[in-house]
Amino acid sequence: MENTWVYRGQEPIKIKTFLHSLGMGHRLFNDIKNGAGEFQVDHRRVRPTTKILPNQPLTLTVQPEPGDATVATSEEPLTIVYEDDNWLVVNKPVGVASVPGPHVVNVTILNRVKGYLVAKDAPDLRPHLITRLDRDTAGLLLVAKHNVASSMISPQVEGHTMQKEYRAIVAGTFATDHGFIDAPIARIKGQIEREVNPAGQPAKTEYWAEESRGDWTLVRLRLHSGRTHQIRVHMASVGHPLLGDHLYGGDLSMTDHQALYASHLAFTDPFTQTNLAFEVEMPVAFKTLWDGLN
Repeated sequence: MENTWVYRGQEPIKIKTFLHSLGMGHRLFNDIKNGAGEFQVDHRRVRPTTKILPNQPLTLTVQPEPGDATVATSEEPLTIVYEDDNWLVVNKPVGVASVPGPHVVNVTILNRVKGYLVAKDAPDLRPHLITRLDRDTAGLLLVAKHNVASSMISPQVEGHTMQKEYRAIVAGTFATDHGFIDAPIARIKGQIEREVNPAGQPAKTEYWAEESRGDWTLVRLRLHSGRTHQIRVHMASVGHPLLGDHLYGGDLSMTDHQALYASHLAFTDPFTQTNLAFEVEMPVAFKTLWDGLN
């Protein structure tokens, strides 16, 4: 795998400092320095302590990642929204887990991505899921094709600067069309459920009430943190549980899973420094459910 950047600064800069400014983590840099790859400036191999001059190109070459033998390949379908040498954006359907677990081991999104890469004879066969969704939540997922991409996107994940938006059908109507829920979330001991709890981790959800039909509202939600079940917990905590949410008090008379999908994903590509943004339409089942409410 090879990537090239042109340094646009005004003063000479160390390779390590430059790559860290783009998002590369210390561990990956050290791995490359210790033999997992090489650095080139102006197409000449250089030491990692070399300084780059303004407008010089830096090329990073890293050895391919072999597949993880514990992750099976799957030929199940994969809906690809976007692909380049570093990224895959896929549209996950309801009912498919993001990664293997105790009860689902070979048909998850991770298995399907690995199968897709194997079929393409891709050099890197260890995909990294950057975002994940609950099994019964549909929508956009970001996958890094290799460990360099995974490392360099990490600051955006950890800093919550990656923009992730969802749409949900929730019970009740809202007094205002726009608001924030800023409430810490903690795991309930011995259970899968989470709850709003002062002892929990900080969590912030922004919402827009887009349309109401009878006792139901279609809301757009933006995550400003990344807690497990965050949208479901926050909406339920303010009296608006998601339709079909069996864990957090949702009405189960019309559907057996939460009415929620990841509609929008945007991030800055650390390889090109351009903004990438993606949007998907309502899943058919979600639209049918919404259209049937009154």
